[in-house]
Amino acid sequence: MMKFDKDKLIIGAAGPVLALVTSFVLTVLVLLATGLDPIEPIRLMIDNAGYSDVQVLIVNQTGIYYLAALAVAIGFRMNLFNIGVEGQYRLAAMVSALVGAAVDLPGPLHILLIVLVAIVTGAVWAGIAGVLKTTRGVSEVVSTIMLNAITTSLVAWLILPKNFGVQPAGSNDLTTGQIPESGWFPGIDMAEGGQIYGFTFVALALGVVYWFMLNRTRFGFDLRATGESESAAQASGVDAKKMILTAMLISGGLAGLAGMPILLGESHTYSLAFPVNVGFTAITVALLGRNHPVGILFSALLFAFLDKASSSLDVAGYPKEITEIMQGIIVIAVVVSYELVRRYGLRRQQQKVGEELAAGGAIKTDKEVAA
Repeated sequence: MMKFDKDKLIIGAAGPVLALVTSFVLTVLVLLATGLDPIEPIRLMIDNAGYSDVQVLIVNQTGIYYLAALAVAIGFRMNLFNIGVEGQYRLAAMVSALVGAAVDLPGPLHILLIVLVAIVTGAVWAGIAGVLKTTRGVSEVVSTIMLNAITTSLVAWLILPKNFGVQPAGSNDLTTGQIPESGWFPGIDMAEGGQIYGFTFVALALGVVYWFMLNRTRFGFDLRATGESESAAQASGVDAKKMILTAMLISGGLAGLAGMPILLGESHTYSLAFPVNVGFTAITVALLGRNHPVGILFSALLFAFLDKASSSLDVAGYPKEITEIMQGIIVIAVVVSYELVRRYGLRRQQQKVGEELAAGGAIKTDKEVAA
């Protein structure tokens, strides 16, 4: 029978709970300071989330955030800070959209090609940072930030009509052209709320794969061990540099998949209107979810709710930026609360060790007296 560590369970849950409670209290204080009703905006968002079309939007956005956050979490488990998920996601979405619009294959093959191109593009772009780190010792934080900037300029250049872009007649938008219907990923039609992206379920399946790989395979053990201590892992026969590069490639591949739900399920093209800042939001989602697939899922659902349910605030006269304030406060609260919980966990662990040593000494004394 499996034995649960109560202290470990409490400490694991304390971080997210403390972060959410703190962010809620701080948001209320901010709204009070600006003279706004602190409760009404939250009630409006909850009411808005009761509509079926908003629920579909929340579910679809959850899948996008979930994939991007898994990409971030892979890096975190290796003690790597892959800030470049945003750039990897956008570049992969554009390149796969270009390839998808340029070919016409039977349905499954067409979809498979687009997905593979997205994975390879994201992995290659993240792999640049991995190679720089393993060969030249360049921090992945610096290199991925710079790669994000390069991505922005590269995408802007590629989408120009004189290069690979297409400007629809009578529109100021620029696109990569329409992917044929054979490259569309089927979804689930809801009675009144639109369509749930089929790739959302692929995202959930990848969460299971992520958990299994990290917790039930030798590769996952090596990855976590390298993240805990690179020198110790190397002493036990693990090629630390190889693990770093592999983790960055996997992280980039998952980041490339983050654009697939909307590309294959709705837009069927990459355009100037394609969602941005997904990768940056995913960092907070992964942190709040403690890099655990279930925690990340609930965290992604929360941020999707804040994004999509806030559409009712403008109508009621409240600034929509309230949700951005809440998200920003959550970021700060996550960092502070997790550090507080970490320090408490260390003190609690030291206390338990002291109690066990004291108990062991008491038993030994009793035996000596009996002897």
